[in-house]
Amino acid sequence: MSKHVLVIDDDEAVRESFVLALEDTEYPVDTVESGERGLEMVQKTEYGLIFLDLKMPGMSGVETLREVRRMGIDTPVYIVTAFHKEFLEQLKELEADGIDYELIQKPSSSRRIFLITRGVLGGAVAY
Repeated sequence: MSKHVLVIDDDEAVRESFVLALEDTEYPVDTVESGERGLEMVQKTEYGLIFLDLKMPGMSGVETLREVRRMGIDTPVYIVTAFHKEFLEQLKELEADGIDYELIQKPSSSRRIFLITRGVLGGAVAY
């Protein structure tokens, strides 16, 4: 399994927080600012984990996740958002369609980001 992580979020500060959380670990991180760019990246690189913002201009996180799964990519996806209630119906539709994901709230601490990443991808025990 690839230990490469992709972060898709329109907020540069959020993207940077993921880079900082994982910078001294064995997990290389790519970041992009949109669902459209995220789809380009998953076509070029094998990722072991994707962190995906829910509310973005253009293609939302729900639409991005649907397209990732349509492409046959089964990489674990963690939807990271402060707006999940606003998207509750769409998230329920994903579940009804058998599209799997995990949901975590923003903001997330560096430790939580690391622990999720290590839990999904394995690797170093110490943080």
